Amino acid sequence: MDVSYDSSRSVVEQSTAESPLLRKLSSSAVPGLWDDLQREHVAVPFATWALANWAIASDLNRTLVQELDSDGHAVATALKAAERTVKWHGTLVARALLEDQNLALAPSVPDWCSSLLSTASQATANDDMPLGQLSLSTFLLSMMRCNESKFVIRQKGLHPLRSIAKKIENQNGQNSMKESIASALSLLYAGEVPLSLEESQRWSGILLRWLFDKSVSNKTHLTAMKILSCILEDYGPASVPISQGWLALVLSEILGDNKAQGSKGTTQPEPEKVKNPVDYHNASTATQVLNQLGSAVVKLASTQSNCEPGSDDKDKGPLSDFLSLEPFATVLKNMNKKNLPKFDAADSASATLKGIKALAELCSEDGACQKRIADLGALPLLRHILLGDDYEKLAAIEAYDASRTREVQDKNVAPNVSSTDATTDPSSVRVPPAAHIRRHAGRLLTILSLLPNSKKEIISDAVWCKWLEDCASGRIPCNDIKLKSYCRLTLLNILCSESPNTRKASDEYPDSESEYKRNCPQFGDALFLLNPELPLEVHVDNSGFGILRVSRDNCKEDGGIGGSGSETVNSVDDAEAASKSVPLMDVVFVHGLRGGPFNSWRIADDKSSTTKAGLVESIDEDAGKEGTCWPREWLAADFPQARFFTVKYKTNLTQWTGASLPLQVISETSRHFLLPSCVN
Repeated sequence: MDVSYDSSRSVVEQSTAESPLLRKLSSSAVPGLWDDLQREHVAVPFATWALANWAIASDLNRTLVQELDSDGHAVATALKAAERTVKWHGTLVARALLEDQNLALAPSVPDWCSSLLSTASQATANDDMPLGQLSLSTFLLSMMRCNESKFVIRQKGLHPLRSIAKKIENQNGQNSMKESIASALSLLYAGEVPLSLEESQRWSGILLRWLFDKSVSNKTHLTAMKILSCILEDYGPASVPISQGWLALVLSEILGDNKAQGSKGTTQPEPEKVKNPVDYHNASTATQVLNQLGSAVVKLASTQSNCEPGSDDKDKGPLSDFLSLEPFATVLKNMNKKNLPKFDAADSASATLKGIKALAELCSEDGACQKRIADLGALPLLRHILLGDDYEKLAAIEAYDASRTREVQDKNVAPNVSSTDATTDPSSVRVPPAAHIRRHAGRLLTILSLLPNSKKEIISDAVWCKWLEDCASGRIPCNDIKLKSYCRLTLLNILCSESPNTRKASDEYPDSESEYKRNCPQFGDALFLLNPELPLEVHVDNSGFGILRVSRDNCKEDGGIGGSGSETVNSVDDAEAASKSVPLMDVVFVHGLRGGPFNSWRIADDKSSTTKAGLVESIDEDAGKEGTCWPREWLAADFPQARFFTVKYKTNLTQWTGASLPLQVISETSRHFLLPSCVN
């Protein structure tokens, strides 16, 4: 056939004028599609072009294509062709066949999938984005239709898919390709066998970039968050560098947002001026914590990979792309590789503890900061920290390694020589502060549970809700009273939206945050329950919904409740049941300027100084061990249907920051978090 390029293009344009789908995907919309053809080799390209147009045209045509190419080898040959136009139209044929749910899949679909991924990778590397996008979307379709395609891709490796992701990383116009990659990766992680640890580590840097990139689609953002959560769940202690890095990036993002707001000269409300120095202190402390957390990530990653930070082997390691993120890249560059200090699980856990605490301090009274933290995936991260035991397992691994090393040394040492190397003694392995980590994670969770969207995410997770209830009620080993209180208050915050008073007629959650706050009592991190073991029935009304059904509109400034109180029951028949479930009273303990929410209410170390005569009352003798919190131990037993609260506030006596918090501000602050909770 002796056909010129111009005549071939006119034929294409005439054909595509009849179909909108063809106008979008056909050769006339792709510049240079026919440029690589030779005058004497046009039969196959034109045949593929005709087949693509024919397959797209009707269901009957696709059925005939399926019958004539039942094994799919002809399409597979077109996908592997050297000519760009043959690949393009072969991909259109494959896409048309895969989209038709009425057609049986050809046996060679897994082969199509591999060829499509290879074409997408090569096209993207050559900046041929139209072909790359078409091949990638068809590749995703083949994975969705054929489970065997997933196994083939796993077997051959995901390097081509990662190369595409890296190539389009900074191209905002390729969000559809990022979404396709994220969806394909999600399909692979949804399989029965998770991806290997090494493969997961190689993807961690890309996933975190998507999570923190404001330009990606919401679907890509949520998919990245879900896959990262799967990695943490699948690999536990081996994934600690990733979870720590996630936490460090959240902290870095919040500090960056605060600096941006400060540079714009945002004015604070008048009552808040006195707290600006405290906020500055929190930001300064968080910056120091960020550096420590970044250093901990680099050191632990190096320890787990058994190589020095910044070495040539490390650059080729699975976490090399992850460590190229800031702030890890700067830490890695400035780290002294010749004199590295000893680093263990306790050091790593301490850095995580400080990071969570810094985040909680930054967002405790900043609603915008709370929303941003939730958007960056803090909830799945906190879930993993609360329900997991990564740091305990890391310490156990260290103890086991130390014991094995000690055994080898003992075999090689003479019988009359004793080995005293502390580094190989299992008893020298420090216990990580896992309980403190969970406490501060519980505090941050309580803060975020005030957000309506966060509430939906928590309450939809049955496993997480059961753990919160078991911890609060003491069904699992959870001896930290503050963590128990945080768990109970979180449950109260999230259960509030289940109240009929906070639902609309359409059974949807309130759209506006103001409506949510108006109907829901809010328990923040400055309020603690001294008796969190009380069942939910004491806090929740008899129908199982809401919290006393008292709206914030009825919470007066003096702490009383307006109205007749008839909202607490639905009918006369429910009155008796409701009276047995609602609290009889709320008691609030407010500590002094040098006290604390729990320490102020403990039995004194020197009991003889508590009475004028120097005598100890008999009740003190039977109170149990020294340090008992007497409102919790005594009053809670005497008044089982009363709720006992204690408040927390900061002064320049308990947290020296160089800033003074006058009593008027402390009073206003206490009133600020007591009124929303409708304690009465």
